[in-house]
Amino acid sequence: MSMRLREGDPAPDFTLDGPEGSFTLGEQRGRPVVLLFYPGDDTAVCTRQFCSYRDRSSDLAGLGAVFAGISGRDVDSKQRFASKYGLTIPLLADEDGAVAAAYGVGGPIGTRRATFVIDAEGVVRAARVHTIGLRYESVDDIVDMFGAFAA
Repeated sequence: MSMRLREGDPAPDFTLDGPEGSFTLGEQRGRPVVLLFYPGDDTAVCTRQFCSYRDRSSDLAGLGAVFAGISGRDVDSKQRFASKYGLTIPLLADEDGAVAAAYGVGGPIGTRRATFVIDAEGVVRAARVHTIGLRYESVDDIVDMFGAFAA
């Protein structure tokens, strides 16, 4: 696994596909981005995580950031997951794990749960990586992470 990104590091650019089309991080410059790495679609903790974001989507929208969820399953899996639960955050397929590896959250057993807040210039401003994927950043946690650098 590569070295984990830290605050102040440039965020590695990438392009991934999802049910809503292709997403390139570099094309988001000028706006903050929140990347939500997660282990798998339609699993218990990941479902709670992304449904909590759906339920408080107006709070997240108030940040003015672009959000994207990233895991190793394919686009069809993401489509089923998003449709089943009416998810509001775009999901991206990192099937070969290259993006997770570039962010230091990939490994032999898959993607680790992590949240990266990236500023409008493409610099990591906040990063939280979980060793065990049973906990995730709540909407309030994300607001706090975002506010720490946006203030």
